[in-house]
Amino acid sequence: MVSKGDPSGSERALGGGALFALGVNGIVGVGIFFTPNLVAGLVPGALGIWAYALTGLALLPVAVTYARLGARFDRDGGPYVWAHAAFGDGAGFVVGFAAYASAVLSTSAVLSGLGEYLAPVLGIPKHERVVSLVAAAVFAAIVRSGLKPSARVWASLTVLKLLPLLALIVAFFVGREPAVVQSTPVHAVSWSRALLLIVFPLQGFEIVPVPASHVRSPESSIPIATLGSLVFCVGLYMLLHWVCVCSVPGLALTDTPLLRAAGALGGRGLLGLVSIGTNVSAVGIAFGMMAMTPRYLAALETRRPPVGLEEGRTSQEVPGRALFVTLVLVVVLLSWGALSRLFVLSSVAVLFQYSVSVLSLGRLSLRRLHGLRPRDALSAPLSLLALVTVARAVERPELVALSAIGLVGVLLGYARVRFAR
Repeated sequence: MVSKGDPSGSERALGGGALFALGVNGIVGVGIFFTPNLVAGLVPGALGIWAYALTGLALLPVAVTYARLGARFDRDGGPYVWAHAAFGDGAGFVVGFAAYASAVLSTSAVLSGLGEYLAPVLGIPKHERVVSLVAAAVFAAIVRSGLKPSARVWASLTVLKLLPLLALIVAFFVGREPAVVQSTPVHAVSWSRALLLIVFPLQGFEIVPVPASHVRSPESSIPIATLGSLVFCVGLYMLLHWVCVCSVPGLALTDTPLLRAAGALGGRGLLGLVSIGTNVSAVGIAFGMMAMTPRYLAALETRRPPVGLEEGRTSQEVPGRALFVTLVLVVVLLSWGALSRLFVLSSVAVLFQYSVSVLSLGRLSLRRLHGLRPRDALSAPLSLLALVTVARAVERPELVALSAIGLVGVLLGYARVRFAR
């Protein structure tokens, strides 16, 4: 909880608006530009619209978990802080490492997507990886300048990325007659795999509580921003998928569904606007994740600080050395991974993070710690049921990758204890 003596008022950098923008920016990224055609290949026609709604319903209890816990802990770090309070230092470290790994994978995925979209615009279509690497370095430099400048950047990018998407939706309802939708061969309808796929473009609300110590009125701002950003984006995605289904023949076979829809509905003008919005969206999500991901790593210092990470803080409360470590890891992943592989690994890792956060809420609520009561845990069983349902679509290679992440976390936690001695 926020104490009376701390800087909980105007001295804090983030207000409710900036926090909501952080959540929306964290969710709306490159994922939605790839997703409609992939979902159409799993759940054809208008039925695919409801896959977004079902995924949103599955994630809503998780968002409630993040909202409740985020409002009760006045410290950066999110899942690590909660797991540490609920299960102790060892378990907390493993969870914190998994949360950090998930964030690094997501950051790498969106930067990879940014390179694929931005390179052709810059006239260097064969240098997508170079564009991604340069963008990572530029974003890290901006983040290093401080939290307030970063908040201004992600808020501005959030507005700019939403305008073309809203223009596309308006054009659908009041513009030209949509094309006749042709049937696309679909071998089998797979709701569970579609829901797992949509987890990626809908994840991002979990970063809202990460900078908790810098939020004004966190008891109200964090829940509103967490839940509000998820609900807003679910509605936005359902409308965008509807636009694609009705405007793009052979949607499942299209690599750029939103651009195809824009061209069909508004010609070159709308196509150009949505194309610009695509790049702005990729820039926005990549920048937001670069700003928040190092805070997961910097939080792993509770009882035995990891080697000098907190010493790297600047006067603007930016974890400098954690930012550098994150940048190095992102560069390595960008040099190795394909975009689709990074998407899947990110979704699987974030499901683990969600599950442990739900368990943390249950344990803390039942033990009446940090102002929580047993009634606060009522959403936990529903959250776990929804997460298990989605996780059933996870395949063996993805489970192996998640296990490897957990094993690395355990080994690092053991080394951390031995180093402290």
